[in-house]
Amino acid sequence: MILGAVRRLWAEPRAPHAPARVWRDWVLVVVIVGISVLEVTLREDVVWPAVSLAMALGLSLTMLWRRTRPLAMVAWTFGLVIVVSLAGVALGEQQSIGLGAMAFVLVLGYALYRWGSGREIVLGTAVVLVAFALGMSTDYTTLGEAAGAFIFMASPLVIGVAVRVVAQSRARELDQVRLREREQLARELHDTVAHHVSAMVIRAQAGRVVAAARPEAAAEALAVIEAEGSRTLAEMRVLVGALRDSDDASLAPARDVSDVPSLSAADPRVDVRLAGELDELGPAVGAAVFRIAQESVTNAVRHSRGATRIVVAVTGSPDEVRCTVTDDGDTVFAPRSAGYGIVGMTERAALLGGSIAAAPGPSRGWVVEAVIPRGAVA
Repeated sequence: MILGAVRRLWAEPRAPHAPARVWRDWVLVVVIVGISVLEVTLREDVVWPAVSLAMALGLSLTMLWRRTRPLAMVAWTFGLVIVVSLAGVALGEQQSIGLGAMAFVLVLGYALYRWGSGREIVLGTAVVLVAFALGMSTDYTTLGEAAGAFIFMASPLVIGVAVRVVAQSRARELDQVRLREREQLARELHDTVAHHVSAMVIRAQAGRVVAAARPEAAAEALAVIEAEGSRTLAEMRVLVGALRDSDDASLAPARDVSDVPSLSAADPRVDVRLAGELDELGPAVGAAVFRIAQESVTNAVRHSRGATRIVVAVTGSPDEVRCTVTDDGDTVFAPRSAGYGIVGMTERAALLGGSIAAAPGPSRGWVVEAVIPRGAVA
């Protein structure tokens, strides 16, 4: 069992989307180096002040690559700690690595377990344990002090694991949201594609019957079949990447722009405005506009504290359809930018070649705006 767990850990890949460097990393470097300088300047019990300051400066660069190269940074830092400990033993003096260097050690331990691969975690942990054991053996600490030091060193590692698990869990939930949205889109398009194919079959049969007596009618049938085929191909292209989990799922009738007025309500008040060229929209576009409007209204009702009015505006142009949903609620209590509803709407719009944005309104409330091409070609 233990061997199997180690093998699974060894095969664990790195955490995805590790940021390279951000401005906070530079601030962290400046703060910790500043602490080290103050410590060397103010503390009289630092045996090797120059060594402590040099360690802080030498370790400062590890903060810039701790996410992308966690094992290398841990090996460099704890290797330096091991060298200092051995030097203290050889010279008969106990040298503390200093508060600044200790801060680097804690941050790197967190980064290793948060961003490193399983192989890096195993190897990095071995280096950490060697440095810890050497430090405890040369410092002549009591068992209680050793236990306290171990807990202190292990705390950032545990926090790193916890944050990693939470991030992975949320990523899986977001993947499920995207998958459900794609399945819903596939089910909505099922009836549309079936309709087009049925029309093509009927036209082909009719053309074959009248081909001998009326060649022009057969040519008209071929033209209709060509048009239906083109429309069907355009709809089918939307399905690229839309995976279906089960063929037994019930197929509900697709909603479209004409169903948006059904979202009107009295408490809170929901006003619907339709304008522009909204006729002859592709079924995928109409269904997407309705679903985005529906989800946006649902989010506003649930999360906009104090909202008294929600406005749904759908405007069509020759090239695109724009759906805007606004409310007059309190933006402080409605942090919807990371919600699963926004993720699903974004996935639906992206599959149709469109985009969606959600942000606080200019004065109050939130604004959700989706733009989808009329052609619905992904």
